[in-house]
Order: sequence, then C-alpha cells, then structure tokens
Amino acid sequence: MNLKALMEKNGIEGILVTNILNIKWLSGFTGTTGIVLIIGDKKYFITDFRYITQGEKEVIPNGFELVREDKSPLEKVAEILTIHNVKKLGIEGDTVTISQMEAFKKTFPKLEYINLEDSFFKMRMIKTEEEISIIKESVLIAEEALKETIKIIKPGMKEIEVCTELEYQMKKRGASKPSFDIIVASNERSALPHGVATDKIIENEGFLKIDFGCFYKGYVSDITRTFYLGKNPSEKHLEIYNIVKEANELAISHIRAGITNRELDKIARDYITEKGYGDRFGHGLGHGIGLQIHELPGISYKAEEIVLQENMVITIEPGIYLEGFGGVRIEDDVVVKKDGYELLTTLTKDLVFIG
Repeated sequence: MNLKALMEKNGIEGILVTNILNIKWLSGFTGTTGIVLIIGDKKYFITDFRYITQGEKEVIPNGFELVREDKSPLEKVAEILTIHNVKKLGIEGDTVTISQMEAFKKTFPKLEYINLEDSFFKMRMIKTEEEISIIKESVLIAEEALKETIKIIKPGMKEIEVCTELEYQMKKRGASKPSFDIIVASNERSALPHGVATDKIIENEGFLKIDFGCFYKGYVSDITRTFYLGKNPSEKHLEIYNIVKEANELAISHIRAGITNRELDKIARDYITEKGYGDRFGHGLGHGIGLQIHELPGISYKAEEIVLQENMVITIEPGIYLEGFGGVRIEDDVVVKKDGYELLTTLTKDLVFIG
C-alpha cells in the first residue's frame, strides 16, 4: 500500500508523521527533530534551523518541501492544514503518545483524527532494493567483525571483553553502533535466551552464544552463532546443536512468498518438538528487520498471521535452552523471494571449536 492508497482507504486528506523512523523511511532524513506532513500529493518536512542544511541535502531530493519553524512546529502544521482545508487527519496510532495527542487536539481542535494504527509498520515490511543493499552491507560488517573477534577468544576472558571487542570491530568497519545490547553468554549462561554480556569468566568446555548485529546507514543486521569453547563436547552438546542447526536449515528451505509467518514457525517448532525439546524453544522463530531490530512480520505462532511477500527481510533463529547446562541459537538474515529466498548471512553453521 502506498500513501495515496492509505489516504483513500481511510477517507483522509492528510497524514501527520512524528515517529522519527517513519520520517526517515518517508523522507530520507537522518536527524532527530522534524515533522512530516502529507496532504494529497504535497509533502512537507518541518524542522528548525539546526537541520535546514541537512534537510536540503536529504529531504528535498525526495520531493519534500522544506519548511523552517524555530518556535512552534505544530503551529506551522496548523497553518498548513488550514491552507489546504484539511478536516480529517491520519495519525500513527501505534506510536503517538497521550501527551502528543493532547498537543494535537489543543493545536488543531477542529480536526477529526483517524487512527492509522500500524499502517507504516506494515508498509515498511517490504524493502526496496536500496534498503536490501544496505542491510546486506550491515550483515557483512557484522560477520567480518565476528571473524576477527573469535581469533582472540579464550578461556579466562570475561564475556564483556568479547562484547567490547566485537563492538569495536563493527565500528571499525563502518557501523554506527550495535543494533541492540550484544549477547555474549557462556557455559550455563548460554541457556539464557537474552543473556547480555556480563563480567563472568568464560570457562573451557562449554557453549559460547553470541547474538549481535549493527546499525549501518540506519539499517540493522541480526545474527547469532553458538560456538564450543574447548575440544571435548558431550553427546548432549552435539545433540542439541545439531537439532537447532537442522531446524534452522529446514525453516529456511521453506521460505518463499506465499507462506505465512505461522506456517514457517510451525515447521521449525514441530521439528524441535519431534526431537524432544519443544518445551525448550520458548520464543518465536524470527522477526522482520530493517530500521528497527524487531519489525513486522513476527515469525511466530503467537503473531498476527501475515503472508510473506517478496523483499521482506526476516530472521530465522530457532533455539534450545537447557537450564544449568547451556543453550544453542543459530540465527540468519534472509530475504524473501517470489519462489524462494536469498540468504544474507554467510557464516558457517557447523559447530566451530574455539579457544
């Protein structure tokens, strides 16, 4: 759905956009302060003096009229709405706060507000070729950083040291920052699905789970690999690792436009359940990525059912977590194609022994 179709569907003359990620997606603006106002075919970007030069470079080439307002941006919005005789205004119901809504009603008291709910989130699900290209670069940066980082990992290091090195290596290659708090979970802590790095000493003969990614030009990567520190894994270590690897590969092999998010989750979940570990896989199979680390569609039996479409970018990340023993997650970033998929992650999924 495009903006014109969104306005026609909701019977509105204009759309007010205040969510900074939606603003970036619509206008190309990479700053932190601005408002987008869409009225028919007119597109306005309203900001203050700090971002005029930046706005000239970023939003004007994308068809926006740049409007400077240093005192009261909402008053400027009211002025433009009055000029165009807007009576029904669409707002981002999934992100507008109560205080923002009160400000809108105070500044534009005669308008009828239409809740667009998560319309922008849904439109952002399908990526352009340019967006996919940037995500590919983000994945490459993250992968190269991990390859460099694992060279220094050894027993006796702290998890936080690994985290710090990985972040440094990603930034060294052009990332602006990690796409979330990096997870480095060793030994029994690897059973924590979101065990962010601590000052725990990494011990020999156990799993080391690293879940990481980076922002590059505003877009994220999200990868998980589980390693074995040492040379003598138990049969249980090998068993759960191989089950997760097989579930990951099985799910990816079924990715194509037309399958639903719930169907994809079921493929991996049923496989892990058949192997006896269904109750140890407690989270969804994956999620969309883009300007945020968690976007639609959610790849989960709990999520709203969505039919996958070409050029969605999703993660596939099955896991098994055994409290007191350890856990495994293997996560890849994948582009949905008409008749299949494009795997963006290239790191091996065979168990790698380090240390």
